[in-house]
Amino acid sequence: MNELLTYSLTVFTGFFAIMNPIANMPVFLGLVEGEDEQSKRRIAKTSVLTAFIIVTAFVILGKYIFELFGITIPAFKITGGILIFYVGFEMLMSQKSKVHSTGKQVGDSIAISPLAIPILAGPGTIVTAMNFVTDASFLHIGIVIAIFALMILLTYVAFILSNIIVKKLGHNLIAVVAKLMGLILAIIGADMLIEGVKLSFNL
Repeated sequence: MNELLTYSLTVFTGFFAIMNPIANMPVFLGLVEGEDEQSKRRIAKTSVLTAFIIVTAFVILGKYIFELFGITIPAFKITGGILIFYVGFEMLMSQKSKVHSTGKQVGDSIAISPLAIPILAGPGTIVTAMNFVTDASFLHIGIVIAIFALMILLTYVAFILSNIIVKKLGHNLIAVVAKLMGLILAIIGADMLIEGVKLSFNL
């Protein structure tokens, strides 16, 4: 029971750090600027549902994807660790991550790109999700999907209430949270990298 609780908390922390609903609120507001409330809700709903479908597909089919392309778990962990560390490092340095590029687009298309891909279901999120289910049991895979669904719900609520929350918290506090999430991501990335090296050399 304790092992499952620890695993669940680790998964939640990883997803929260990489998706960061608080830091993504100003991004959402910038992208939907000029849209009415109904359109904002529709864009928010479409983006989170699309992200959920994409990441869940990778979680469920991850092992088959590995087999299809001949990807080894150590190679995946090393590459994924470097990618996640890079995203976290950029957040710490207050740089907009190239992995989370946010080019402005017109209309509901922004719900798919860039909101769903790559902001919510970008390479970092997919790598994080697949890392949690490599060599995992069906129970662990179910936990990962359930926690990701919770993150999607939190992100939807954050998008809907973004106008109010940003005004209350202010951009400075959101920037501080983004830096903390960046530090957590960098640590998760480093841990994945170390684990990959250990598996490669049977340490």
